[in-house]
Amino acid sequence: MPGRPARAIIVTILLLLSSWTSAHATTAARGSLVLVGGALAEDNDAVFDEVIARAGGPRARIGIITAASLPASQDPDADDPEKCSNSVCNGAYYAGLFTQHGAAAEWIPVDLDHVAAAESDAVAARVRGMSGFFFGGGDQYRYVTTLLRGDRHTDSLVLAAIRAKFRTGAVISGSSAGAQIASGPDMVTGGDSYEGLRDGSRPGYFEDPSVLGYLPAGGFGLLTSGLLDTHTGVDGREGRSLRLAADTGHDRVYALDENTAVVVDRPGSPAETLRVLGEHGVTVLDLRRSHVTTGSCGWSVHDVRYDYLTDGARYIPAARLAVPPAGARPATPVDRSPVPENDDVFHSPRNAAGTPYSLLRTAVALAGSAVARTTTAHTFETAPRFDVRLRKTAATRTWTKPAVPGSVLDLRLDVGPTACTAPVR
Repeated sequence: MPGRPARAIIVTILLLLSSWTSAHATTAARGSLVLVGGALAEDNDAVFDEVIARAGGPRARIGIITAASLPASQDPDADDPEKCSNSVCNGAYYAGLFTQHGAAAEWIPVDLDHVAAAESDAVAARVRGMSGFFFGGGDQYRYVTTLLRGDRHTDSLVLAAIRAKFRTGAVISGSSAGAQIASGPDMVTGGDSYEGLRDGSRPGYFEDPSVLGYLPAGGFGLLTSGLLDTHTGVDGREGRSLRLAADTGHDRVYALDENTAVVVDRPGSPAETLRVLGEHGVTVLDLRRSHVTTGSCGWSVHDVRYDYLTDGARYIPAARLAVPPAGARPATPVDRSPVPENDDVFHSPRNAAGTPYSLLRTAVALAGSAVARTTTAHTFETAPRFDVRLRKTAATRTWTKPAVPGSVLDLRLDVGPTACTAPVR
């Protein structure tokens, strides 16, 4: 059990959360979001049950949209139900999963083989009978070209019907590209962390998957309080999302891990709140007090706040307040061993021996250290090599809860080429 000071802190935070929510409830949007960082497991009952409950429980009707997938006409295994991976197959797959979890579900037949269906009165009428929607993974740009009328970036008839249902209370959920498309301006379209840090971001969509690209007009614009990224820990995407945010003037990133959701209530309102649900966590990068430098050594960013929030933790964007999970307790740093070396902080695709969740492992080790105040990790690539320096502040803390990964609050992060990085003291 936490001690009396810790209990007082928890009570105070929860009271602040309650009062903030109550004060702004009248401006809240009626719809909600359940956005998964990719690789949603079939047995992730918590996420499926959350979506279904928000769609009406036993009365839920879920519309499945898989237009981000390869269309059947381009899938060489389209006729093989054991091997196929296209919009039709994936639509049936997700409809089956939601049916197994107790909801009525059906595929909404819009994809690159059926672009005209996005303007169909009959399909829009089916959408109006739904109480929730799930967008599958693939390539988020395909959602732009099918549902957002491509370069015009205006709602198709079907997307307008989905948006109208959202305004009246429907839940919109999605995984990987299906989460990414909820983004507001400057939605990421691709890129790796190292190339992003070295070369910067570029508007557009690129065939080279290492190029850090983005769409200035964004996605559906459902979550605008921060940039979104997905597959974060597995693919080491913290670096790319940090560079994109700095380049485009955003002061916050929500970087989602796989098989983990962020549940957003009252999106777009002053009372917007986020809650983490699932196996891993969500990294919040706060650039409000950061500053960028460029010069002969290259690009650097300094003084970014790093929070890692796990199952049950909440975040209030307007207050920039992270709230630990119910039942969590503060952990006292006790590890007196050195923070392990890390020479592949963003899990480079070039390193076959690399470790997923690499930056997180270093952050957790530093937060749990009784002796270290700072540590520096490095990119696998060396031309130039980038350093990631993490340091504690007076407010740094960790929260633990049985069977839940620990949350890490308020580390500070600097990123820059090795030749320009200040030595650790």
